[in-house]
Amino acid sequence: MDNDYNVDLEEIAATIRSHEVVVLRFITIGQRLLLDFRCSDIDGPAVRLVNPVKSVQERYASLRKIRPRFRDPEKIVMVYWPRFTRSLGETEAWREVNQRLVDSGHPESVREAEQALAELVELEYEHQKAAVRGAEGFKTLWSRSPAPR
Repeated sequence: MDNDYNVDLEEIAATIRSHEVVVLRFITIGQRLLLDFRCSDIDGPAVRLVNPVKSVQERYASLRKIRPRFRDPEKIVMVYWPRFTRSLGETEAWREVNQRLVDSGHPESVREAEQALAELVELEYEHQKAAVRGAEGFKTLWSRSPAPR
């Protein structure tokens, strides 16, 4: 079951439609999804997972390393996605991402986006399995064997 937050999907789609660089932040996994729609004859849009950063300046620096042939964007917009990652692929927001990538004329960017989304879903699934198993950083509520009395 997904979180029942009132997410304004049209607002998120409008943000994706109107900004050059958008970073999506998710509820359970640390990685962010970078959507950089800037492109040239040589470089298509970039859609990839990136690590979180501590500041806006650090995000700009990381973007310069990833996309060295582009100037800094006017701004980088952060969008919080409070639902499971798999639900993103079923929304108007993701259709907007795909449309912008198709319109760019760089079909490899569409494949890159689908791979990034699949990787996000897998990371979230692994995170959930770790939580159930009580892996490092998690505590289980029930143990497999009864507790000694």
